Amino acid sequence: MFFGLELEALQIYWWVILSLLGGLLVFMFFVQGGQTLMDELSSNPLEKTMLINSLGRKWELGFTTLVLFGGAAFAAFPLFYSTSFGGAYWAWLAILLCFILQAVSYEYRLKENNVFGSKTYEIFLKINGFLGVFLIGVAVSSFFSGSHFTLNSQNFVQWQHPLRGLELLLNPYNYLLGFALVFLSRILGAAYFMNNIDDENIKAKCIAKLKLNSLLFLLFFLAFLGWIFLKDGFFVDDNGIVSLQANVYLQNFLSYPIFAALLLLGVVLVLLGMIQGAKKCTKAIWTLGVGVVLAVFALLLSVGIGQSAFYPSLSDLQSSLTIKNASSSYYTLSVMAYVSLFVPFVLAYIAYVWRAMDRVKITKEEIANDEHVY
Repeated sequence: MFFGLELEALQIYWWVILSLLGGLLVFMFFVQGGQTLMDELSSNPLEKTMLINSLGRKWELGFTTLVLFGGAAFAAFPLFYSTSFGGAYWAWLAILLCFILQAVSYEYRLKENNVFGSKTYEIFLKINGFLGVFLIGVAVSSFFSGSHFTLNSQNFVQWQHPLRGLELLLNPYNYLLGFALVFLSRILGAAYFMNNIDDENIKAKCIAKLKLNSLLFLLFFLAFLGWIFLKDGFFVDDNGIVSLQANVYLQNFLSYPIFAALLLLGVVLVLLGMIQGAKKCTKAIWTLGVGVVLAVFALLLSVGIGQSAFYPSLSDLQSSLTIKNASSSYYTLSVMAYVSLFVPFVLAYIAYVWRAMDRVKITKEEIANDEHVY
């Protein structure tokens, strides 16, 4: 089946998978968003434990999605994987540290003989929620703003800035997507708590936080869209030559109406989910989730499949990465494409586990009598 496809078709196939996993990963940031809200939504230790326990039952599903995303990137586009992780390693080490702190915190927050105290691990969860998500937003923003690297004839990366990826923080435009993702994660977190926890006090606070963070998210997200649509982009011609041209990312959407339709539908669903949440609808998380996945899916599709470099170089335009020059060989893409057929089963497993854990809503009585809490 896959061995009969052209190389270009396989490259597009894998970018579609990577883009979809990216959308699912952003949806799973409701865990990180919830972590940033745990103090703002709780009035006492019991309520805080309810919130953390609600997230503790789901954070591993986010890690499963993250592993799938990383595995797909490594298998299909190894040059992108090696350039980003091998060059901008301080930025990615900072992101990985944030996620390590999350795993440690859920494991040890309420352990007996905890010498650091539960407060320390709650601070770690906030670091993961705020800084981890913000840095990922900044890193993804580099798909549009560019990074400082060159590739030699053997495709070995040479990073041209001593900060090794952290220099992305010196570009204020990268902050737009970083802050947008932070506020989006808080919207998702509030909507998730409304769906997962049976407590009127927490629900009322969630609605207030959802309204405020919705306004802040729209401010930064619309500013991000305006920036990428109006800025000069990294255009790739039919011969693979990269050059700076105006409105490249806007043209990508105009050239591929399906991408524009997906983005528009995603944004509409996110707005609808915000309205549902403000009206106390406990199902808002699902409307928001579908909208987030579609919007992120469309953005990643446009930058990879459109006429642009998905990982542009500011130091040497011709070192910029596209899905054509960064992909694995034809044989590897074909073989791994068969492996990708198992992805729906993994997603089905995530859905099954989610449904099983949410069969009964979290209440104060349950947490007070539960022997295992996070």
